[in-house]
Amino acid sequence: MRKVKVRLRPLVNKINLPTVMKTAILPGESIERLFIATQIGEIYYIGNGEIRTFLDIRSRIIKLGGASGGYDERGLLGLAFHPNFYFNGLFYLHYSVAGTQGPGALPEPFKPNPCDPGTLNLRWINRETQYDHIDTVEEWILQRKSQPQKRRTLLNLRRPFSNHNGVNSLNFSPETGRLVLTTGDGGSGYDPFNLSQNAMEIAGKIIEIDVDMNTFINDPPVVTRFNELPATIQETLTVIAKGVRNIPGISYQRFYNQYIKYAGNVGQDLVESIFSFVQYKPIPVPQLIQSALRNAEPDEEGIINFGWRGWEGSFPTSIISGCSANPTLDEKTIAYYNEAVITSFKRLQPLTSYFHQDPRLNKFGGTALTGVQAYMGNEIHDLTGSVVFTDIARKVPGRGVLAYTRVRTDGKLNDFSVIQTDTNFGSQSAYYVSLGTNLNQTRLYLGVYGSMNVTDYNKGTIFEIVS
Repeated sequence: MRKVKVRLRPLVNKINLPTVMKTAILPGESIERLFIATQIGEIYYIGNGEIRTFLDIRSRIIKLGGASGGYDERGLLGLAFHPNFYFNGLFYLHYSVAGTQGPGALPEPFKPNPCDPGTLNLRWINRETQYDHIDTVEEWILQRKSQPQKRRTLLNLRRPFSNHNGVNSLNFSPETGRLVLTTGDGGSGYDPFNLSQNAMEIAGKIIEIDVDMNTFINDPPVVTRFNELPATIQETLTVIAKGVRNIPGISYQRFYNQYIKYAGNVGQDLVESIFSFVQYKPIPVPQLIQSALRNAEPDEEGIINFGWRGWEGSFPTSIISGCSANPTLDEKTIAYYNEAVITSFKRLQPLTSYFHQDPRLNKFGGTALTGVQAYMGNEIHDLTGSVVFTDIARKVPGRGVLAYTRVRTDGKLNDFSVIQTDTNFGSQSAYYVSLGTNLNQTRLYLGVYGSMNVTDYNKGTIFEIVS
């Protein structure tokens, strides 16, 4: 693949940790503005060199960075504008709700032991009391000459742990016009309750929501499973994919009269993966529930399965431990052999993977995938039609990585290439925490933060990636 060099042009400095960057045209305007959502609950927009506050929901966000010492995966995680936002003013938020902190689903960090079946078949019990927090998905409206107002709640989701809640988790599908919610597996490590493969669990899925259906319900119940939802909400939902560990959103690339979908799956200890697919057959949630009532396996022939927790990208999920006889080497042990076998024929192969340890020249040791976006612009000619992605930091402390790959015409696994940038961050840390694009995918935006901790304020810069 060609070596690509780009410049990072700063747009905004000294903002809090950015989780979402996307553009929209405000009602009554003709300028496409860049909107930036921060993890602590601010939403800004910029255009014509000015930055303004669009919405501030910090008081609605759970207290971040407490027990973790500053690192946190909760907060304001999703922002999406209705396809008719210019006319109807509707937009959607996904965030972790203030005052909902619980004790967590397990008393200690989890790691499976292949020699102990008790660690391989855990169940999440006492869900009403043993959970970490509640996430909500809401519909808001912007009316002319007034502040945005919450209109209704679509979902209230109880989450077992603080991590793996997704990020850039709300996007609209240009194919169906529906709101797409990407949920992580609920957290800890290794998906201890195997929520991602359980068809009835909301965690670990990609879900479409028909927001145009009239489902006004005052204060929907807090749930973890699809069958706990009221029937009117169930009817608005379809499941696109399962087997998700944690996911930085979904990106759509128009290809003639259809769309290629791209979704990244954050890895456990070995590998970060990007998946692509065109055809799929979503399963309506009422159909899933009817199958469960009959104790029958649901027809999942058409949905996408990323393979987690049996598979981490192209590899069976493994536990890494040091080799006592040779401290320079690691031993990898398959964590869930049976599940790797069961899902081996159902899972989608990744488009590309990059590794936490990579011996090849001109590659890098990754940490965590933070963004995946298709690029259809012409300014950066060598990237036109490619898929750009970001990792929060290579194995050199505090430096993020920008890279790209392409879909192969033969459908096989492709390699990737690091994108070189012109920016020297000096002695400062520069974690690449988010990646965004404009409406027609001709511009790319990079969110960089000077710390891994959400409680370290005003260390963020938004760059436009230019040639």
